[in-house]
Amino acid sequence: MIQASNVTLRLGKRALFEDVNIKFTEGNCYGIIGANGAGKSTFLKILSGQLEPSKGEVIITPGQRLSFLQQDHFKFDAYNVLDTVIMGNRRLYDIMKEKDAIYAKEDFTEEDGIKASELEGEFASMNGWEAESDAASLLNGLGVDTEYHYAMMSDLTGPLKVKVLLAQALFGNPDILLLDEPTNHLDLDAIAWLEEFLINFENTVIVVSHDRYFLNKVCTHIADIDYAKIQLYAGNYDFWYESSQLMIKQMKEANKKKEEKIKELQEFIQRFSANASKSKQATSRKRALEKIELDEIRPSSRKYPYIDFRPAREIGNEVLTVKNLSKTINGVKILDDISFVVNRDDKIAFVGGNTIAATTLFKILTGEMEPDSGSYKWGITTSQAYFPKDNTKMFAGDETIVDHLMPFSPENDVTYVRGFLGRMLFAGEEGVKKVNVLSGGEKVRVMLSKMMIMGSNVLIMDEPTNHLDMESITALNNGLIKFPGVLLFTALDHQFIQTIANRIIEIVPGGSMIDKVTTYDEYLESDEMARKRQVLTSEVEAED
Repeated sequence: MIQASNVTLRLGKRALFEDVNIKFTEGNCYGIIGANGAGKSTFLKILSGQLEPSKGEVIITPGQRLSFLQQDHFKFDAYNVLDTVIMGNRRLYDIMKEKDAIYAKEDFTEEDGIKASELEGEFASMNGWEAESDAASLLNGLGVDTEYHYAMMSDLTGPLKVKVLLAQALFGNPDILLLDEPTNHLDLDAIAWLEEFLINFENTVIVVSHDRYFLNKVCTHIADIDYAKIQLYAGNYDFWYESSQLMIKQMKEANKKKEEKIKELQEFIQRFSANASKSKQATSRKRALEKIELDEIRPSSRKYPYIDFRPAREIGNEVLTVKNLSKTINGVKILDDISFVVNRDDKIAFVGGNTIAATTLFKILTGEMEPDSGSYKWGITTSQAYFPKDNTKMFAGDETIVDHLMPFSPENDVTYVRGFLGRMLFAGEEGVKKVNVLSGGEKVRVMLSKMMIMGSNVLIMDEPTNHLDMESITALNNGLIKFPGVLLFTALDHQFIQTIANRIIEIVPGGSMIDKVTTYDEYLESDEMARKRQVLTSEVEAED
């Protein structure tokens, strides 16, 4: 059990948390939600002891071990992957190293023997002999191949480091597990594995995530941060949303009835206060009026952008034809003889663990990269807008947001552009911010503003939900459902894919593809697709 008792955190004059009291108990998974800046990650740091509250305390059941997902990706660069994972249980790791140091002594003494025996006993009681196999199992489940298990952390790519640090947090069955955005940079297969792990995890889990599907799958409770308070709800994310909306609706209805009663009492008092025969009744109604209090309904601190993609031109029947497209990068076949035709009603999700393949394909289709062989042809009625996964080059300049967007506007009118920025929560002076100082989420909102301004009838979007808060993801999700044009996209948000896509393309290792007109859930459940994917993958491995 872990609980916050009267926890307050002040940043200058602002109270991020005010007298928060909340208890997290064994066997439950708690999702921490709230608007950007509400303090979700900060609250996890307070619970983990990385940050001291201004007032109050965090209480943990004596003897329980707490584990949290490390955010410093360079902290363990001097260690190999397996050791980094085992460090998730620091005491076990220290015992392993102390034992090794004793056994390595040339002048091994009787005292060393006694100490080694004590350490061996503690090591066995902590299931130390299974430590390496347990760590390897976690790594394999998250998609870190065996070839990397003894590699140095400094040699890994960013996404692989994230997986190793997640395995570290999960290692050794901690009593309390704190996870801040654990699905970031994970592919969909790794996310699915993590979901099953947490569903079967028997201790306490507290997680911050912007992935609605993930929260629905794993959470037994939702802790909502709003206005420096935390309100606990039983149930998953969808249940929280329905409950919170129902609560507001009930309070509004109760206030409406109270307002009607107030009006009725005021009319009686005004009419009969001067009437001697009715004076007692008027006095009684005055007392009743004084007792009626309207419920305070504070609007949520959450802000939803308005996202609406409106094509300037209707798309024709010929959209895109891709023929025998191939691409090899650094000796690895990324695309192998890819062919498909895009129809005018298609919203295609490119899925699977091979995310480089989809990114490469998008770069080719937008002219950023040349294929080794094959061709593609866009229909003459199409106009494309591209959302790249890496936006570094787009925001390298020092122009303002308005100046950055003006070249893409069909009207040479600053007010027209500012209108789009206002919808995307860049109000007033926000529009004159320099683009090179924007946060990750702000950059994404600028990119979405650009795509709305362009009015294209084909959208190509490579992981557009990255860096967005829950409210912006919901707005984008709804905007793309309504979009009347063609959409080619990737995402690491299950619900996003399921509610938007009507066709799934998976590019499997080796560059071959599976193409099916279906929803994402139906695709995942298809035994035929699972067998086909396994066959294609096995063929590639056999060739290697």
